[in-house]
Amino acid sequence: MELGADYWDKRYETGATGWDIGHVSTPLKAYFDQLQDKSLQILIPGAGNAYEAEYLWQMGFKNVFVVDISEKPLRSFAERVGDFPKDQLIHADFFALKGEYDVIVEQTFFCALSPDLRPAYVTQCGRLLKNGGKLVGLLFRTAMNSDRPPFGGSKEEYVELFSESFILETMELAVNSIEPRAGNELFIKLLRK
Repeated sequence: MELGADYWDKRYETGATGWDIGHVSTPLKAYFDQLQDKSLQILIPGAGNAYEAEYLWQMGFKNVFVVDISEKPLRSFAERVGDFPKDQLIHADFFALKGEYDVIVEQTFFCALSPDLRPAYVTQCGRLLKNGGKLVGLLFRTAMNSDRPPFGGSKEEYVELFSESFILETMELAVNSIEPRAGNELFIKLLRK
């Protein structure tokens, strides 16, 4: 299955962006609202239209970095959030990215990856996070597609996948999901070992 830049460019061109809810997701907003340290280095991979990055930026977090393999949503974001630093909008493959971050935000990127890339995702998150850094976000806890994104999963699968590299501080049903996703999202906060 080829899920590279061309695939995602076409999805944006045709408006086939069912994952895009048009605003910051409520579980992540609640998490962001309790953060005190505005100097945190935050990475949002596969961010698409990056409403989470926009929200963080408006709250005063100035070290927010957005990466996407498709340039189209990055251009849209730059137009929508004109004062966001262009060098913090990264057109790249997440798996080739380098750097050190305090927090990686997971919002519909994991479910867009071919399931055979999940171990590499865990490894790359571990490489990119500072010691004690956190992977925070949402994972679907339901079976979804087997031949195209989004790909779902189960809590049991995720525990097995992440537990070697991360301390599973939180992996529980999100209580404040948007209505179409209610009961189907796990909120995660995983600490890099």
